[in-house]
Amino acid sequence: MPTIQTIVPCLWFDDQAEAAVKFYTGIFKNSRIMRVSRYGEAGREIHGRPPGSVMVMEFELDGQRFTALNGGPIFKFNEAVSLQIYCESQAEVDHFWTRLGEGGDPRAQQCGWLKDKYGLSWQVVPIAMIEMMASTDTARTQRVMTAMLKMKKLEIAELQRAFAG
Repeated sequence: MPTIQTIVPCLWFDDQAEAAVKFYTGIFKNSRIMRVSRYGEAGREIHGRPPGSVMVMEFELDGQRFTALNGGPIFKFNEAVSLQIYCESQAEVDHFWTRLGEGGDPRAQQCGWLKDKYGLSWQVVPIAMIEMMASTDTARTQRVMTAMLKMKKLEIAELQRAFAG
């Protein structure tokens, strides 16, 4: 029997779940759409959605399961919740930063954070920075923090220069 992931984030969209899921699965390797549920006549007086329209999509991004719900305009994403992407290289940082930022809000870009065109916040984080910030040498970590705070997209080489002093 396959293992079932017991905690799965659900992303609430107005009516863009299908477009968002196709966008995200087109960016991350090893991603797929797993299942689509559609609205029917039942409950139409409450949900107001046309029968046959997408209700919920189950999908994976690099093995992490998610659901996307077309729940209406009641709730919006905000920066209190973001999805972190740990990157091995600058090429990965550049890929995710560029692709997820397409059509997003450029004003919402700071310190590796960005907001995509659906309003979802992402943190594109080099693993090297996490390792540098875990150093017990506070002078080094403070230099990395100072450098990071000046950036939008994180640049590993600049962070490494700050770490080295």
